[in-house]
Amino acid sequence: DNNRNQLEMVALDQLVPEDHLVRKIEQAIDFDFIYDLVKDTYCLDNGRPSIDPVVLIKMVFVQYLFGIRSMRQTIKEIETNVAYRWFLGYGFTEKIPHFSTFGKNYVRRFQGTDLFEQIFYRILKEAMNKGLVDASVAFIDSTHVKASANKKKFDKKIVRAETKSYQAQLELEINQDRENHGKKPFPPKENEETKEIKVSTTDPDSGYYVKDEREKMFAYSFHTACDAKGFVLATKVTGANIHDSQVFGQLLEQVIEKVGKPTAVAVDAGYKTPANAKSLLDKEIRPVMPYTRPRTKDGFFKKYEYVYDEHYDCYICPNNQTLEYRTTTREGYRQYASKPEICKTCPFLEKCTQSKDHTKFIHRHIWEHYVEEVDHLRHTEINRNIYDKRKETIERVFADGKEKHGMRWTTLRGLEKLSMQAMLTFAAMNLKKMANWTWKRPCPA
Repeated sequence: DNNRNQLEMVALDQLVPEDHLVRKIEQAIDFDFIYDLVKDTYCLDNGRPSIDPVVLIKMVFVQYLFGIRSMRQTIKEIETNVAYRWFLGYGFTEKIPHFSTFGKNYVRRFQGTDLFEQIFYRILKEAMNKGLVDASVAFIDSTHVKASANKKKFDKKIVRAETKSYQAQLELEINQDRENHGKKPFPPKENEETKEIKVSTTDPDSGYYVKDEREKMFAYSFHTACDAKGFVLATKVTGANIHDSQVFGQLLEQVIEKVGKPTAVAVDAGYKTPANAKSLLDKEIRPVMPYTRPRTKDGFFKKYEYVYDEHYDCYICPNNQTLEYRTTTREGYRQYASKPEICKTCPFLEKCTQSKDHTKFIHRHIWEHYVEEVDHLRHTEINRNIYDKRKETIERVFADGKEKHGMRWTTLRGLEKLSMQAMLTFAAMNLKKMANWTWKRPCPA
């Protein structure tokens, strides 16, 4: 009891351990760059004095660095934690701002700006300048973050299907392919494609997440790219009902623009589409994609057992008969069909098709040769070594984000706020990695 009331003369600096993360961060980066980013949102000669913007952003970094669930709880932690007070520049008895301070500043100053994206890339640039980032290979994947929304409260709506970024080019090549085969080109579509989706009444920006037998929920997808050392290079947030392959092109362009063009990109099977394979190979980037199991029924010939003859533009079946070109569909697939008069007496008919008219069909995308090149590269030593690193890089990033930095679910709502959370979470993770790798223990006096 006497020790509780004991008076001692001690400096705040003496109470912060030498190897505490906040000391490493202070040594790794100068946060004064934030003043230039926010100068247009502050007035120097009007209104009450505001909280220092660097202190404000540092408060948020305390939350995301140490995985604290809310700003209210963060303020409580700062009030009693001498290391956090030291990091922010507050004394022992100095009053800490109210937890609503950041929220009010976000609404009045930062909402609708790219401040958090600029902070993310400023920290990444600092890591690059120190030689810590190896962006020669980009590892791309996504993870879902549970939304702050009741999965039972939703409306069903009919919405326009998203237009793929490559749709115009694909339609042009489809019509060219049809003309090359003596077919009439397709006329432009008169009606837009629509689909029915579930829209949360609590957070309409989230998407209904359905995958395998996992729990169905409203969630967001954090589409992310990282380097071979685990530094996050770019991120984009969408509703969880947006497929990974649709965001791939935008995320890759973001990496190329902000960091530089990688020599290789590693992704999982969800990204293995003809359009993505074409995009990478056209940019002279090495695609690293996994083996995908054929979806043929058991007991039937697999598609790879039918050999494509590029010269004669036909397929050859296991019985050495040809499947000839018939048409090119609106979706971009060439259709090849066998001759029923030959198939009905074929000894392999039961392993080939269950068609009532004894006709075997094979569909081949007009960009299929890009996927075949990807499958060829899959057998190389380089691709095997790169793909083996996925579990140590992008998978590790997501695991750390969810386990240590509060990314398993969100208390925020709306796409803009979730984009802010993604940028701050990954900025904090990059900052933490950079601080630990560059920290030098001070020499004793």
